[in-house]
Amino acid sequence: MSGPHVIRGSVSLPEAELMWRFSRSSGPGGQHVNTSDSQVELRFDLAKTEALPEVWKRRALERLAGRLVDGVVTVRASEHRSQWRNRETAAVRLASLLAEATAPPPKPRKPTRIPRGINERRLREKKQRGDTKRGRTGRDWG
Repeated sequence: MSGPHVIRGSVSLPEAELMWRFSRSSGPGGQHVNTSDSQVELRFDLAKTEALPEVWKRRALERLAGRLVDGVVTVRASEHRSQWRNRETAAVRLASLLAEATAPPPKPRKPTRIPRGINERRLREKKQRGDTKRGRTGRDWG
């Protein structure tokens, strides 16, 4: 593993709280695929962790409610043929998932009004366009 995986700022995933499980990956791979456990399943107990600040933990539990099973979030990786690379991928994926889930909510939109001049100009242009189209009728051609 290439060191601690930072979620945001000085907060990172604690290696002691990560639970790894390995299994055989599906798909092509020749004779080697039957003997190697390259698929990685990474589990992180979000409900019981002490690594995250309380505010972040609450936010993440709320936002990831659909993905959690008994407060545990699970990430799988099986893209690569090597277990080590799949471990890296799973850890990075978990860190980015937690970073997204713990991000502060966006600032509320400040409602603004359309300036009166812009609205008047729009109505004037609509009127002009209508007059142009009305001038195209074939009433006085005959």
